[in-house]
Amino acid sequence: MIHLHVRDKDGRHLLDADAYREAMRKIRKAVGDRLVIQITTEAVGIYGPAEQMAVVREVRPEAASFGLRELAPDVGHEAEFAAFLEWLAKERIAPQIILYTPEEAERLAGMMKRGLIPFEDLPVLYVLGRYTSGQQSAPSDLIPFISDGMPRFAHWMVCAFGGRETACVAAGALLGGHARVGFENNLLLPDGSIAPDNAALVAQTAATLKSLGCGIADADRLRASWSL
Repeated sequence: MIHLHVRDKDGRHLLDADAYREAMRKIRKAVGDRLVIQITTEAVGIYGPAEQMAVVREVRPEAASFGLRELAPDVGHEAEFAAFLEWLAKERIAPQIILYTPEEAERLAGMMKRGLIPFEDLPVLYVLGRYTSGQQSAPSDLIPFISDGMPRFAHWMVCAFGGRETACVAAGALLGGHARVGFENNLLLPDGSIAPDNAALVAQTAATLKSLGCGIADADRLRASWSL
């Protein structure tokens, strides 16, 4: 899966349907269906929930990621968020809910118990170390998300900041999760050198996971797992 951002001519974060369609067209031309394309709806302090949901409705991607704190920042936004998820389910667009803290995981689980989430196996992303000093993640940052008594999500993924990104996502994989890596959160290879490109980070992570006995899924397996 590729997690996709687009930017304007000045390199600034952008939520724009035409820009997404053009980027997706180029990806499909290069790799066909060998990648699931997941667009971001990240606010970055620029966009509100209505704009974030609108771009997904316009683009109709195969998958999209959403920060729980952005689309449903409080109880007053939950009904609209639930209606949007209903639309995603109808359109067979796979959501992935971004969780920055264990408390957000508990809140999402509570929303599921109240019948607000129309997905039995909702994919989530645990963001490790977002609020640590210097945004340097450590594998131990995962523990609060998966400790005893915490909600259990069938499909969970880990992303991390800084030079220990590979170690963090490897820890997640060994415990049953999946990995997101790339320049969005980290520029460094495990030896401290700057990665030449995203592909180098992905290749390093894949090699590490294979050495630990973890399998590497392809797009078809992900589509089956996420019911795409």
